[in-house]
Amino acid sequence: MSTVFTRIIDGELPGRFVYRDDEVVAFLTIEPVAYGHVLVVPVEEVDRWTDAAPALWARLNEVAQMVGRAVIEAFGSPRAGYLIAGFEVPHAHIHVFPAADMSGYSLDAVIRDPDPAEMDAAAERLRAALGTDAAGRPA
Repeated sequence: MSTVFTRIIDGELPGRFVYRDDEVVAFLTIEPVAYGHVLVVPVEEVDRWTDAAPALWARLNEVAQMVGRAVIEAFGSPRAGYLIAGFEVPHAHIHVFPAADMSGYSLDAVIRDPDPAEMDAAAERLRAALGTDAAGRPA
């Protein structure tokens, strides 16, 4: 059975994509620690990050770093947070989010009912910084 992330990647569930290539996608999480909180996910279903092939793990981190730079640019944050948890969905993913302090590193502090307009605006800001279209592909 497909994970919720695979269903988002395949278009069965909605997602606010900011980046996409053949191996890796990046989309906004539905419960962000801050607006601009992105999940960087392999297209291939890999449960634990420790199970990813080295080349795939390298590509995930390449994209996470690119998204991190976009987060800093788009939101003016002093840092981009980076977190691997992986208990919510059995599909490896990296959390990348605007960070001014350590508060974003607690996923207990998420915005449970984010404003859809704010989420759309955050996705647009990130796509502009990344130079991608609404599907996350290079514009």
